[in-house]
Amino acid sequence: MAESRADNDVYVVEPLLPQRLRRPSDLLRFFATLIVLGAVILLALVAKQTLIGLEADVKEGAELVPLLPRIAAFLGGAAVLVVPAAFAVERVFHRDGLRVAEGLIAAIIGMAGSFLLGQWLVGGNLDDLRVLLTGDRDIEPLNTLLTSVVAYATAVRISRRPTWRMLMWTTIALYILAFFSGRQITLPSAIVTVVVGMAIGYATLYGVGSPNTRPPGSAVVSALRKLSFVVVSARRVEDDYQGSRRYAIGLKDGSSLDVTVLDRDRQVAGLPYRLWRRIRLNSETRRRAIRSLRAELEREALMAYAAQAAGASTPRLLGTSEIGTEAALLAYEHIETRPLDEVPDAEIDDEMLAQIWEQVELLQIQRLAHRRLTGDSIHLDRAGRVVLTDARSGEIAAGDLLLRLDVAQLLTYLALRVGPERSVRAAAAVMGSEALAAAMPLLQRIALTRETRSALAKEKHLLAALREQIVALKPVGKVEEIRLERFRPRTLITIIASTIAAYIVLYQFSQVDVYKVITTANWAWSGLALVAAFVSFVAAALMLRGFVPEPLPLWRTVLVQFASSFVKLVTPPAVGGVAINTRYLQKRGITPASAVASVGASQLIMLVFHISLLLLFAYITGSTTTTSFTPSRGLVVALLAVALLVVVVLGVPPVRRMVTSRLRKLFGNVLPRLLDVLQSPLKMIEAGVGTLMITLAFVACLHACVAAFGGEISFTAVAVVYLTANAIGSAAPTPGGLGAVEGALILALIAAGVPQAVATSAVLLYRLLTFWLPVLPGWASFTYLQRHEAL
Repeated sequence: MAESRADNDVYVVEPLLPQRLRRPSDLLRFFATLIVLGAVILLALVAKQTLIGLEADVKEGAELVPLLPRIAAFLGGAAVLVVPAAFAVERVFHRDGLRVAEGLIAAIIGMAGSFLLGQWLVGGNLDDLRVLLTGDRDIEPLNTLLTSVVAYATAVRISRRPTWRMLMWTTIALYILAFFSGRQITLPSAIVTVVVGMAIGYATLYGVGSPNTRPPGSAVVSALRKLSFVVVSARRVEDDYQGSRRYAIGLKDGSSLDVTVLDRDRQVAGLPYRLWRRIRLNSETRRRAIRSLRAELEREALMAYAAQAAGASTPRLLGTSEIGTEAALLAYEHIETRPLDEVPDAEIDDEMLAQIWEQVELLQIQRLAHRRLTGDSIHLDRAGRVVLTDARSGEIAAGDLLLRLDVAQLLTYLALRVGPERSVRAAAAVMGSEALAAAMPLLQRIALTRETRSALAKEKHLLAALREQIVALKPVGKVEEIRLERFRPRTLITIIASTIAAYIVLYQFSQVDVYKVITTANWAWSGLALVAAFVSFVAAALMLRGFVPEPLPLWRTVLVQFASSFVKLVTPPAVGGVAINTRYLQKRGITPASAVASVGASQLIMLVFHISLLLLFAYITGSTTTTSFTPSRGLVVALLAVALLVVVVLGVPPVRRMVTSRLRKLFGNVLPRLLDVLQSPLKMIEAGVGTLMITLAFVACLHACVAAFGGEISFTAVAVVYLTANAIGSAAPTPGGLGAVEGALILALIAAGVPQAVATSAVLLYRLLTFWLPVLPGWASFTYLQRHEAL
């Protein structure tokens, strides 16, 4: 600890403030420039022809006015060195030479980095990027001088000086114009050079740190004196949950103040998390990701005054003030309290719970949302009275949704401390059962604070128990569903994976002549492949019928399999078919539990058949040339893939929990259902034949597609290829395994000795027959079944 002296010999006890800080804003700007860099390169690669035309136009214009490029070159080349030097001299005269030194470090790194990056591009295999940046001319991919100048300008924060900023960027623009018109730089190279320079500048700033501009405790005391407080002591205490500094201030009259200091450089702390929540949640629940220092000060002050006017027990706000341009303070009356987190669970009685809910009710009457009702914002004073603190995240004139979120949050937190039954009973006694019923749909993990969500990880059934208590208190017919999330993380993963898959498929199409594929394919083999694809749907219907003791009509069940092919367009392959078949069985009058068990049994037996056939065909493929047991390469690869999958599932706890929970739901009642099937020999035969036919039909289809283009490969080798690729496609999060199945099949066929052109054409024909062609009849089947209430 150290002491900083304020006016009138008041010493502030606080840790020594660091001379330099790594500002989160610099790190965020660095990552932002990297994103911009990637976007610029992608757009430039897409618009390559447009850029070539633009360069040709500039060349013609330069030839018409030959003097203009020379003038621009002279002015830009001289000014791009003079302006940074002049700014450095000006800073040195103002005793800010350290900033100039930072700029010089960034300039040196920029010069070395752009040179090394340019050498790597010239000597590497990224020909498209090299041609884009150089125009296939003997010039630098990145302009070394421009990179170092931009890095220097960024590191010295020239953007904060409007006059110098305008002069600097005008100079850079002239420099780029001169070199571009003289064909010494391309437009993509100029933009990439500027962005790389900015990235290096921000990385340097974050690496070496920036001078600490936070006002010390003595400045806080001086600001309080301007508010007419007579300060006699000051001490830095623990920062609040948002990282804002806090001070305990003693006054001459014996009272005390709790002062919160908002630092400008802390306004972007936690920004990635806030941005993620803002994007993910609906507009009514999200908060602004970034606020100015002034806006944050006004927001907290307004919420404090509104809570006081509502009659809630909160510390009174006695004054606010800015501390220069880099910070602001809020001075609250000091109340001796302890947070509820420090109160043992045994001491939280019904009277205390009632007081907590009464304070929340006062806020809700005035439509004030606290938005952080946790154990560190609910305090008890010496007399045992409840005091609410930390309302800076709150909202005035809050809508119904935010008020109900407060109720849901407090219900959950108190349930973690005293149990669901006591939490609901105490809330109902004050708020009424109607308020709890309205908050019940919001008992979702996503609606709660981060700390509460972490605590719920150990109490997985707590939210369900709370809902049961509320329903027992006030039965409701149909619970209104409220969706707070715009999307779930798995949706984002699916979108990204689908985009990559679409790119892979389009790339595959670009490698073959589609017209030639259609005209050169052997129609006899193609017709056989089409028949095999149709047989797979009949086989799927037989398999489902075999695992359902109740009678099912064959052709309607076949239509259900076609409908599942339509649903696979928007769901992963392992999800769509299960959901459609389960829904179909329920519509046939089979109980939900039995329907899920039947579909689960079919999937389990299908998995067993799949693995068994893979091992069998792999062994046959490897043993055709020798009488001894020599494992084939396909068998080894298959075993290694299975081993790797098992290691991932068992070794990563989140993956293990996800897989086991899903398997438990899907296969929980499978054994009793299998026993029912085993009692009927005909059902057993139908289930076995259907399961075997599905695999053989798909293998026959793929084999016929390869033969249609003149490929020669054994049926058993095709079986190994299909079974391996199908396992990969089933694990892919893309609709129908799009991209993953195509890539795996092509690579496996090539590894099996099929020429690349033949493998690509065969796989595209196979996916056309088994994935794309059934979509239209699948849509018709889906519509027909829905109209007849079969789905």
